[in-house]
Amino acid sequence: MRHRAPQLTAVLAVTAAAVAAVLLAAPSARAENNGVGLKPVLGWSSWSFIRKAPSAAKIDAQADAMKSSGLAAVGFDYVNLDDFWYQCPGSQGPNVDQYGRWVTDPAKFPASGSTDGIQAVANHVHGDGLKFGLYVTPGISKQAVSQNTAIQGTSYHADDIATTTAEKNYNCSGMVGIDYGKPGAQAFINSWANEFAAWGVDYVKIDGVGTGDVADIQAWSAALRQTGRPIHLELSNSLAIGSAATWAQYANGWRTGGDIECYGCESGGSSYPLTQWSSVQSRFAQVAAWQPYGGPGGYNDYDSLEVGNGADDGLTAPERQSQMSLWAMGAAPLVLGTDLTNLDPTDLGYLKNSRVLAVDQDGIDAARLVNNGDQQVYSKTEPNGDVILGLFNYSGTASTTVTVPLASAGISGSAAATDLWTGGSLGTVSGAYSVTLAPGAVRLIRAVPSGSRAVRIEAESSGNTLAGATRTASCSGCSGGTKVGYIGDGAADYLTVNGINEASAGARTLTFSYLLSGSRSFSISVNGGPDTTVNLTGSSFSTVYTASVPITVKAGANTVRFHNDTAYAPDLDVITVQ
Repeated sequence: MRHRAPQLTAVLAVTAAAVAAVLLAAPSARAENNGVGLKPVLGWSSWSFIRKAPSAAKIDAQADAMKSSGLAAVGFDYVNLDDFWYQCPGSQGPNVDQYGRWVTDPAKFPASGSTDGIQAVANHVHGDGLKFGLYVTPGISKQAVSQNTAIQGTSYHADDIATTTAEKNYNCSGMVGIDYGKPGAQAFINSWANEFAAWGVDYVKIDGVGTGDVADIQAWSAALRQTGRPIHLELSNSLAIGSAATWAQYANGWRTGGDIECYGCESGGSSYPLTQWSSVQSRFAQVAAWQPYGGPGGYNDYDSLEVGNGADDGLTAPERQSQMSLWAMGAAPLVLGTDLTNLDPTDLGYLKNSRVLAVDQDGIDAARLVNNGDQQVYSKTEPNGDVILGLFNYSGTASTTVTVPLASAGISGSAAATDLWTGGSLGTVSGAYSVTLAPGAVRLIRAVPSGSRAVRIEAESSGNTLAGATRTASCSGCSGGTKVGYIGDGAADYLTVNGINEASAGARTLTFSYLLSGSRSFSISVNGGPDTTVNLTGSSFSTVYTASVPITVKAGANTVRFHNDTAYAPDLDVITVQ
């Protein structure tokens, strides 16, 4: 990309709420731009409830229930089949086809004519208007090596690429490593990804990967992209935080810890209870530590959301609200582990709460403001200046009073507060906010600061329109670690900033941060109106500059287009409307 270089942090004259947005909301890492994962996934996975005995009928039934329950209507759309879908005859690894790829277990997923059993399930899921996910582990099966299977489309074979190093496959074993420096290695993964794409797979979970498997992750990332099908790539589990930038570069999500299931609690041969409060407690520190690393394109994954089956979840009702609230504050995938065919009415109401879902779907990771024993408080500021506060009682046995200074969340004056679980008004808050919470309970609040507010939007935000050759690029010093360039040099190459929602019409100040060496100009149009041309100068693409222009907005949604129909415009980082 032309003239891309690191820049200094932008300094904008904004309100306290907008300052909080800068400090709390901007992720410092971006996932690969593969067209998916722009918002946290909403869906379901087979592992927690179905566990080791999946079948076509069971997965079909869960998909049907997601639709009939109304969960699909509020955004839950992924139905993910985890482990035990393939044939596993013993310790020598999964059975393989002529090209060394895992073979579907026909007893669980019978073929329909020439249609593979997994493809048949994917077709059913798609028929419900949903998306289908599948599970894999790194490496190549020993079965492929012993048979020396061909690598599709090449003259190479399994023995040409396999190592003797064991790879992790938790339940079947028998996987060995791949030497990605050998010809045919990438082609093998490509052929596997192409098969998944042909089956209609929309999501791939690669399990058992870590810092020693970066080559596998890179290969799967490249393989899924070359299929031409938008396929979400999820990494599992307990990924190292020191390599967060690597996970963000190649994947759309990464498990930050181990399994949330309560394996030692189960009784009577069932999967119930699915989890326990101590497993949720372990995520509080993870949400705080991983806060800088999630954002559009790739999110921190705290494992399954165990809400849906009432007492069988293994959590009290307040604890279920707390789990969903904590995941939402962390902008985490909300992937249900519960039985969708047996939903508890109260839990279903929790899952369909649009106010809480919106907190998750804003894609902003919350920062921890209070970490004082059982008092836990997280906060994030949305682009329109609203502050989301999550006050939690960490204790599962005793009530406690949780207090947060509102100034620490960027609220310098007063704010109108709403309880997001009930939708009820909490009145006007200022100074500090306190609430006494029952064991494991939460108070989730949207606080709307009074007075002047700033709308702050990253140029690369997923809600914006990047037209023509306009594209994002990494920028180590930029807000969010990313900027937008290739704006202009043609009428088709422009950036439209969306999501500028105003309560009333009138005059505003538009401030934008840009990068430039030399002299260039922006043409700026509000709501499709006449252009305002802004001539700009700069001495280095390593420095961020700011400029401001007066604009007029209408009540409701507004758009601002940055373009230059005859020459290149500067690169753009952040815009603020105040």
